[in-house]
Amino acid sequence: MHIEDETWTDLETTDTNLGLLPIGSTEQHGPHAPLGTDTFDAEVIAQNAAEEYSDSVIVAPSVPVGIAEEHREFTGTLWTDEMTFRQYVRDIVRSLASHGWDHVVIVNGHGGNIPALEAVTAQIIRHDNAYAVPFTWFEAIGEHTSSMGHAGPIETSLLERTRPESVHTDRLTDAAAGASDRWGDWQGSVNLAVDSTEFTENGVVGDPREASAELGAELLTAATDELCSLLDAVRSHDAAPRE
Repeated sequence: MHIEDETWTDLETTDTNLGLLPIGSTEQHGPHAPLGTDTFDAEVIAQNAAEEYSDSVIVAPSVPVGIAEEHREFTGTLWTDEMTFRQYVRDIVRSLASHGWDHVVIVNGHGGNIPALEAVTAQIIRHDNAYAVPFTWFEAIGEHTSSMGHAGPIETSLLERTRPESVHTDRLTDAAAGASDRWGDWQGSVNLAVDSTEFTENGVVGDPREASAELGAELLTAATDELCSLLDAVRSHDAAPRE
């Protein structure tokens, strides 16, 4: 049940304490994939889990701008700083909790959001009348996680399954030609790069020519199953602050 699609009177009668908050990013995804990729992916996995889950779940509107300054040199990328992002996410979770949806899974589609989401959900659990945890979908796809990259085969596959019209398949060869095979510029265990332009010519990491709708369907199922299992675990936690 998506909040923005319902009336307040219909939402008032819902009998659930579970909420999903999709969070993505508006950032470059190479010459072949849209800047909304991370948001689209988070949305579709949240929607799929809400439909597959055995009980009702509230789905909040997506947050489309995250911590993405590492892509700032690519046109169209938007970003916010960590403290603004954290406060905004916390306010949304507090709003959900005020209506009784006080067990929230934040469905994340962007790697740059991960540290901030871990920090803010800990803050929420400790100090607010809510229980919230982050779920980053590409960390829940088993052996495929190691192939994540950026705008590479994993993200492109999920788009080819869920939004095929958004992928410029005629640009995949060029996308691969300008891609890096690894995120970062590494000296031993230290990443020397701050921005993605330091190691990828066109913003791509990985070979998107390896993508397929079939792989995308497998990824969608794996992430959805993991999210449904997480909802089972989250729903019974105490939402009282631990101060």
